[in-house]
Amino acid sequence: MTDRHPLFVPTIVVGGLIFGFGLGYSHMARPEVVLDFLQFDDLGLPFVMFGGAAVTGLVYFVAPRLLDGPPLARGAFERRLKSFDRNVVVGGAIFGAGWGLSGICPGAAYASLGVGNVTILWALAGMFAGAYVQGVWRSRAATGDAAVANAD
Repeated sequence: MTDRHPLFVPTIVVGGLIFGFGLGYSHMARPEVVLDFLQFDDLGLPFVMFGGAAVTGLVYFVAPRLLDGPPLARGAFERRLKSFDRNVVVGGAIFGAGWGLSGICPGAAYASLGVGNVTILWALAGMFAGAYVQGVWRSRAATGDAAVANAD
């Protein structure tokens, strides 16, 4: 983080504030609203998602054409591509199951605390535990792969 502009972290915080405010204002930080969307009873969520995607898409399209590089980071604009593989499909399915069971996605879960939903802490604890277990599992799998490679 030492090579970043001094305003990088404050900008991230302001972005988080705007994101959280938008989720709270649109009621998308309430699990019951998200569950209503998942049951096709309330279709407001796609409009909120489209609004965010439209602004982000516009900035990602226009910024590289107007600026020489990212304003708060060194280097040039670059695309980070991840291959569409089995891990993406399985991880997406697991994420979707967790979203459906808890009724809220991770970003909205944090914003949900701001609107007074303390019971969402159970879902957040589950997210942290799941991420930890996946990290341990992946590091053990990588260690096992290295041990097999060293056996040759």
